[in-house]
Amino acid sequence: MGYVAARLGARPVRRLYALAALFTLLLAGCTTASDGKSPGPRWQPRPRTDWQWQLSGRLDTSVDVPVYDIDGFDHSERTVEGLHGDGRKVICYLSTGAWEDFRPDADEFPDDVLGRGNGWEGERWLDIRRTDVLEPLMAARLDMCRDKGFDAVEPDNMDGYRNRTGFPLTARDQLRYNRLIAKLAHDRGLAVGLKNDLEQIPELVGDFDFAVNEQCAQYGECGALKPFIDADKAVFHVEYELPTSRFCPQSRRLGLSSLLKKYELGAWREAC
Repeated sequence: MGYVAARLGARPVRRLYALAALFTLLLAGCTTASDGKSPGPRWQPRPRTDWQWQLSGRLDTSVDVPVYDIDGFDHSERTVEGLHGDGRKVICYLSTGAWEDFRPDADEFPDDVLGRGNGWEGERWLDIRRTDVLEPLMAARLDMCRDKGFDAVEPDNMDGYRNRTGFPLTARDQLRYNRLIAKLAHDRGLAVGLKNDLEQIPELVGDFDFAVNEQCAQYGECGALKPFIDADKAVFHVEYELPTSRFCPQSRRLGLSSLLKKYELGAWREAC
């Protein structure tokens, strides 16, 4: 929910054998999950894939769509299994750029990585430069998503550098952190979506498997998501304040997977 709050308030890596050994080590690091098992092929959602996004209220599993995006902490392995049994792929919603005081691991975040509030009650921006602290915490969260059987992850609050976080975050800091989150997800066999962060899409489209966007139509920004569509990757998009007649024609033309939702992100939806 980071974008709504903001509106309201790999790596560069002499002798032949040494180089070959290094390549082997790097390849193993990229393909082995944290449990020592090699992840299988990742799910890759395509443009125009219909979806449901529900983060509050009792989960309504009756919506006839191929993709559900639900809270990773609030739902069990059994829920994910049930959705899989109905033929659905399931995305694990997590906040990776902000701290939430209501999560079970909240006490594991030291005070010095907590910044200003992000506009949502009980939430504060994280100092994403502190990967020494945040990487193991986020890895544990992604382990949870994998262990519950999710197919993908939606990491939220991934554009802190454009907000008043309380830290002097730069675009470079954000790129480094977002790529770290993508790698952690991929190491676990999970697809991963880029949440908002429109300005960095050209640099990050190759690192992410799909995009999730809030309110690009309201702010005249949907064209910035075209690199994902051009790469044959889904863009899951929601509006809150515009009627469908105002954004669905453009969404269809661009190939977005668009919904009208209410801010609380309950079960109600109106699809294009």
